Parts: sequence; C-alpha cells; structure tokens
Amino acid sequence: MVTNRFLMRFRSFKFAFVGIWTMLKSQHNAWIHACATVSVVGAGIFFGVSAAEWCWLVLATMAVWTAEALNTAIEFLADVASPDFHPLVKHAKDVAAGAVLISAIGAVVIGLLVLGPHAHVPLNQWRSITRQGKT
Repeated sequence: MVTNRFLMRFRSFKFAFVGIWTMLKSQHNAWIHACATVSVVGAGIFFGVSAAEWCWLVLATMAVWTAEALNTAIEFLADVASPDFHPLVKHAKDVAAGAVLISAIGAVVIGLLVLGPHAHVPLNQWRSITRQGKT
C-alpha cells in the first residue's frame, strides 16, 4: 500500500515536470523568463545578496513562472473549448496575459530594489576609473 502511494506521488511529480517542459516547448515567453531567471540568479550570486534578499528574488521569480504557467494552461483550455474565434475567449486570454505582465513588472521592480544597490557600487567604481583615464 505504501509503495502504491509512493508511485502515485512520483507520477504526479512526473506530470508536473512534463507540464513545465510543455510550457517551455510551446511558449516563446517562457524562454525569456528562463533567461531572466538565469540572469537574476547569476547577479545574486555575483553580488552575494543576503538570505532575505534571496527570498524577495525567489518570490518574484516564482510569481512570474506561476503566472506564465497559468496563462499557458488557460490558453490551451481556451483553444480546446473554442477552436473558432470567440470574443470572450479573446478576453480570457488577454486577461491571463495581462496577469503575466503584471507579475513581470513587479519582478523587475523587486529586482531593481534588491540588486540595484549592489550594482551601484561597482558602477561608481567603473565611472571613477573611466574619469581618471580621461584626465
């Protein structure tokens, strides 16, 4: 009985990973989110952000990925429910896409608030070096 429950749980994780892979294969914007995620993680490691700052970055990243996944699911369901054009389906897709945009804008703001102060120091150092070379 325990083995059966474990196998069922394992299968549910398998389905979840298949869903993520389906999203990556079918949605161009998911690859943009993937590149942004890698960039943010790289910047966080480079700047040595604190644990609290990592929490904000992870939360923002998770919000964007969750919105993108839900948007993809809504699009797939809408296409099955109404293969022909329907104005309400268009509205549903537009609202779902808007949710992704809202979460992405929020993530950019959080990223700037968290990473901006860290980037400010090396940027000022670079500016002072370039100014010294001109004089």
